[in-house]
Amino acid sequence: MRYSDGSQFGEGPLFLKGHGTENDFVILPDPDGELKLTDSRVQALCDRRRGLGADGVLRVVRAAALEDAPDSVPGDVWFMDYRNADGSVAEMCGNGVRVFANYLVHAGLAEPGEIQVGTRAGVRPVVTRADGRVTVDMGPAALFGRSRTAVGKENFPGVAVDLGNPHLACVTEADLDGLDLSSQPPFDPQVFPNGVNIEFVQRTGPGRVRMRVYERGVGETRSCGTGTVAATVAALDADGATTGHRIVDVPGGTVEVEVTEQTSTLTGPAVLVAAGRLDALWWELA
Repeated sequence: MRYSDGSQFGEGPLFLKGHGTENDFVILPDPDGELKLTDSRVQALCDRRRGLGADGVLRVVRAAALEDAPDSVPGDVWFMDYRNADGSVAEMCGNGVRVFANYLVHAGLAEPGEIQVGTRAGVRPVVTRADGRVTVDMGPAALFGRSRTAVGKENFPGVAVDLGNPHLACVTEADLDGLDLSSQPPFDPQVFPNGVNIEFVQRTGPGRVRMRVYERGVGETRSCGTGTVAATVAALDADGATTGHRIVDVPGGTVEVEVTEQTSTLTGPAVLVAAGRLDALWWELA
């Protein structure tokens, strides 16, 4: 199909679609950082009616090609330039890192096994596995205080957790299915000046929890990788512990989290769904 000016439909940027426990992403390969990834383009890509639909965008770029890559990330490392659905930049995304690493292997940009992935929260070691699961070293989970939120008339106390991005994880016995997360739950801007991901966590059995999450810049999502680590930290804290292992059930599936004194790890699936090219005119006008 050609337009009247002779241009061909589908001559725009290459894209892929993937998800980790149904937290879904548009992947944009851009090794040299040539794409102009504006807020409006991210919003259009992530819109489930006028775009491809996703919770966020993962741009695949060399760290050296990004002006705002942290100094701690070597220039030759593949960098996950992550954007929330509203176009805002996020420091880290645990599900996104797994999908990102899976893409690197399938594209021949990295060998299976251990991969170093650059993020705005620093370099994250990732291990891809033959069964399709991916393990991410999420770095230390820092509990930096306590705060609260509310849904409807019910208040939820929680712990503030830093995983490179901010979280408020609330352990509760409330019915998670009954929570209305269609809008942003309130939070204390003095504790979370840059916004916050909010998790509601229910202990369902020995070593197992269930979670729903409202992600800043996105809304409620089917899963949040860093959120599952924050949920584990909160569950451990509620049990009087600081280290341990939890299986975390989210609406999109199940992951495993291990919290140690030195770091935390997240293990879960990473799926690539489709690949294609965006239409050049659509991209130009987005």
